[in-house]
Amino acid sequence: MQRFNTLLTQPELNELNQRTLEAQASQKLWAEIAPDGMANYSHISGIKNKQITVYANNNAVAAKIKLLIPSLLIKLEKQGYEVTAIRIKVQAKSNPLPTPKSTKSLSLEAVSQLQKLELRLSGTTLGDSLTRLLKNANK
Repeated sequence: MQRFNTLLTQPELNELNQRTLEAQASQKLWAEIAPDGMANYSHISGIKNKQITVYANNNAVAAKIKLLIPSLLIKLEKQGYEVTAIRIKVQAKSNPLPTPKSTKSLSLEAVSQLQKLELRLSGTTLGDSLTRLLKNANK
């Protein structure tokens, strides 16, 4: 069995580690230059061919970033990065389906008490509402 340190020196893992470090550096850079908290709703790929691709979570974020591309390019230049273009792509994240609400039923004692109250209030608006409530409770 190989030692763990020996595994870390494998060329495949070195390349993966290098890519991970580049991605972390890119995200740190984006967090510094991104406008008004947009880093929470977008991320970037590394700088390739003097171009950065920004992946936005939705169209609204993409539109805001597109408006600010000139100022973002200036910020990148001031930090010493040679970037000539910023591409924006929308990469919508899927939301999990909402969990259905559980239906609650009335206890037998509660139904009994409501039936007594319904009899006393019959013919009134509240009595009619209790009648509808009890019909739904019995389903």
